[in-house]
Amino acid sequence: MLWSVTAALIVGAAVFTWLGFQGLAAVVVVSLILAVSAGIGERRQPFAAVEEPASDELAMLSPLAREMLERLPDPLMLVNGGDRVLFANGAMRDVVGVGIERKHVSAVMRNPAILEALARTAHTGEPLSVEFTVRVPIERNYQAFTARVSSDPAVVMLLMHDLTAMKRAEQMRVDFIANASHELRTPLAAVTGFIETLKGPARDDAEAREQFLDIMGVEAERMRRLIEDLLSLTRIELNEHVPPRGEVSIEAVIKQAAAALAPLAKADGITISVDCPGPVPAVSGERDELVQVFQNLIHNAIKYGRSNGEVKITLRQQMAPGRRGPEPQVVASVKDDGEGIPAEAIPRLTERFYRVDVKRSRERGGTGLGLAIVKHIVNRHNGRLQIESRVGEGSIFTVLLPAAKKAAEKPSDAGVTELL
Repeated sequence: MLWSVTAALIVGAAVFTWLGFQGLAAVVVVSLILAVSAGIGERRQPFAAVEEPASDELAMLSPLAREMLERLPDPLMLVNGGDRVLFANGAMRDVVGVGIERKHVSAVMRNPAILEALARTAHTGEPLSVEFTVRVPIERNYQAFTARVSSDPAVVMLLMHDLTAMKRAEQMRVDFIANASHELRTPLAAVTGFIETLKGPARDDAEAREQFLDIMGVEAERMRRLIEDLLSLTRIELNEHVPPRGEVSIEAVIKQAAAALAPLAKADGITISVDCPGPVPAVSGERDELVQVFQNLIHNAIKYGRSNGEVKITLRQQMAPGRRGPEPQVVASVKDDGEGIPAEAIPRLTERFYRVDVKRSRERGGTGLGLAIVKHIVNRHNGRLQIESRVGEGSIFTVLLPAAKKAAEKPSDAGVTELL
């Protein structure tokens, strides 16, 4: 029997490598696992000896087979002839939630095309492939494979292959070309015009040459920032569907971002204060991305705040509704004392290249991509971005992030820290 298990694992690994875990490979591998597992079950314990009659269909699944299916990287579900979920691996539970065993498959998978494919495969034995999209909380694209892996007892497999990265990459290429060609057109035209002028009428005009070279340097720097922001946004959007795994202290992130921008604030006479009155738990996240979020928000507050004013950052913990009741949430707010934002403009602030004041944004080095980057990073971290503003009273940008599942609450430095 050990040789059977070993052979199945070797063949399965070869098929994975050859076909890249696509439909046929998955069907073959799962069938091998079930076949070997059934053999183990027959030698160790007949179906009649199973203590729970309601789970007879799973008698073919040995502990080894369960562990193998559990560790598959793609979501997998086994459904019996009565359309009840027999088994779902960890990747599937991440998609549809926990506690789904013995539930009717229509209560778990609400996509009509998938339900139809499962029913057809169960009835005819024909393997099928269906593409579908999950819209919330983050849009994800899947290709679902169905196959009947056992007839007696009846068991149908549903395997989902994540196409999100591939689909996003295709769209990112299109968006990047369109955005770059549109936004780079103006600075390129300006640089080209100055070069022609320097070659012609201003060839021997030293004063004009210095002036034009300064302007060309500004435009070149603008193009550099634009390309960097576009590449950053493209990378973030490409990985938006992949949840971060690390644990990060938001207090440390905010203080790092504030310290990096302190010289810029000092140049305008602006004070940055960080107020964290009590302990705040860590969040699940990528540190560099979260630093980018708060650098963008603080930078915006400096750019659009009044001279000799203040940027106030507050950090606190609150309880928010969750799947299993109230769950801890970290709330970080960045407040400026600038001119404020008109109400009709607030819903569009996170759009690419949207600027309330185009002239001022460009003068202060803005690319119109900062808040779009913030939005996509916050989405990836399963958080929310709230914007409040009144004309003449400044603006408040609030980031709400769920606390890490096992984050221990560590005491934070209470009070207000000022960075000059």
